[in-house]
Amino acid sequence: MKPKAVITGGGTGGHIYPALSVAKKLIEKEWDILYIGSRQGMEKEIIKRENIDFRAISVAPFPRRFSFSLLKAVLVSMGGFGQSLKLLRSYKPQIVLGTGGFVAGPVVLAGSLLGAKTIIHEQNVFPGFTNRLLSRRADKVALNFGEAVEYFPGELKTKAVVTGNPVREKIRKAKRSEGIKKLGLKKQKTTLLVLGGSQGSESINQAMDRVCRYASEEKGLQIIYITGKNKYSAVKERLGSIRERNSDLHLKPYLHNIEWAYAAADLMVSRAGATVLAEITVQGLPAILIPYPHASGDHQSYNAQLLAGEGAAVVIPDEKLSGEILLKEIKKITSKPGHLQKMAENSKKMGYPEALNNIVEEIENLK
Repeated sequence: MKPKAVITGGGTGGHIYPALSVAKKLIEKEWDILYIGSRQGMEKEIIKRENIDFRAISVAPFPRRFSFSLLKAVLVSMGGFGQSLKLLRSYKPQIVLGTGGFVAGPVVLAGSLLGAKTIIHEQNVFPGFTNRLLSRRADKVALNFGEAVEYFPGELKTKAVVTGNPVREKIRKAKRSEGIKKLGLKKQKTTLLVLGGSQGSESINQAMDRVCRYASEEKGLQIIYITGKNKYSAVKERLGSIRERNSDLHLKPYLHNIEWAYAAADLMVSRAGATVLAEITVQGLPAILIPYPHASGDHQSYNAQLLAGEGAAVVIPDEKLSGEILLKEIKKITSKPGHLQKMAENSKKMGYPEALNNIVEEIENLK
């Protein structure tokens, strides 16, 4: 009889995609998988698209302050806990894996109470609220960054193991020559990749106006600029003739084959979400990081500062970001090939190309 695992995590791609990677790998290894997510979350669409068995429960995010909304969230989550108990009693998994987000709380707790082995995965340096709570009941705590262990209670450190964050195989294996060819780039030019997250970043987009003007005059720089779907039209209109006369400015609302851009790039401008950082360090890509200032617990700042401390990135706080400051950092890094290469080497050292296999091994050891 096949072993069974319940996997849960949702709310953002940073929680969903690591969970999805593990689910697909376990299926390859002939496990039965049930994915439990929230009724309203983006995980429902993503997981069903992969033909993985999906069930939804009722959950709600917890406001940080006491209010009627907090009481409502508690009541909804209690209902979700009851639904989780019912699903797990029926499914009888040996393992429950939670990758974060408020949906993981009721599911992992239910699994623990029903006697399943539980493992949580934390992607960020500063752990999320749900994982900090669940860590007391989990049998294993898998970490993307070893530094995260300092933010868990001391007695739990014996449960912690540094696995890294799973990165899609096509990203790990993408080659520079392929990326340049697929995106119509020039191999002799320095390539800047700009990515503000799936929704785009208004502050990064505003700062990039100045960089794009500079690139239209500086012929050694080409740019892959991913604006975000909702922001593409505004950026395209603002850049106007600059875009039209510069064939080395590749403006895109979104890029499904992001592996081509990672492989082709020499330097990246980005937010500091855990998934993006796992992807770029596997590729050994230096970065200028602008942490999202409203991230829960300011976790992106913790992530970014860790890479900066290892010489793999430069950090610009969002409130200090401007076109001139961003351009100054780009010019400083790209004007010294030796410095750029050293940053690339430092980035590569921080990557975990075997993260997926590491997590799956921990799951199989718990079974």
